[in-house]
Amino acid sequence: MNNFKVLMNGIIKENPTFVLLLGMCPTLGTTSSALNGMGMGLATAFVLICSNVVISAIKNLIPDMVRIPAFVVVIASFVTLLQMIMQAYVPALYATLGLFIPLIVVNCILLGRAEAFAAKNGPVASMFDGIGMGLGFTLGLTTLGAVRELLGTGKIFGLTIYPEDYGMLTFVLAPGAFIALGYLIAIVNRLRKA
Repeated sequence: MNNFKVLMNGIIKENPTFVLLLGMCPTLGTTSSALNGMGMGLATAFVLICSNVVISAIKNLIPDMVRIPAFVVVIASFVTLLQMIMQAYVPALYATLGLFIPLIVVNCILLGRAEAFAAKNGPVASMFDGIGMGLGFTLGLTTLGAVRELLGTGKIFGLTIYPEDYGMLTFVLAPGAFIALGYLIAIVNRLRKA
């Protein structure tokens, strides 16, 4: 299997945010800014890459009847590790993302990739799948966060593009997440069909 093809699959063809529509809870809940979106995307990518590699390495040791619970334990272990690292080294981002960090455990992207890819392929291919899906998810969350931040506050990554007085508060709030995501999905679908 071509590792480059596996890598690009998660970024373009099967982007978790814009094509598969997976992981909508963190997508809508954490993307009020580009930095928050990028932080959540990278956190999820770390767990996805690590859990894919470990699950693909131990897949033959796990009995079929406990396969899913075993996958969840592996994912939860990496989320716990990530949570401790973020708390120690990036406490401001950890405080902003809050409850969404432990919820990475139940993000359907991770369990879906563990079941659909890592359980059927080797560690190297699974690592590339995790990198591709993780980058695709990070790209989706960062883009959505940047659009919401720009339209809501006139900034991107905290850099002022236009005065905040002209921003639309709706885009920083929950309804703005749905509106911006809907338009971005429409744009991506249009580009994919062109």
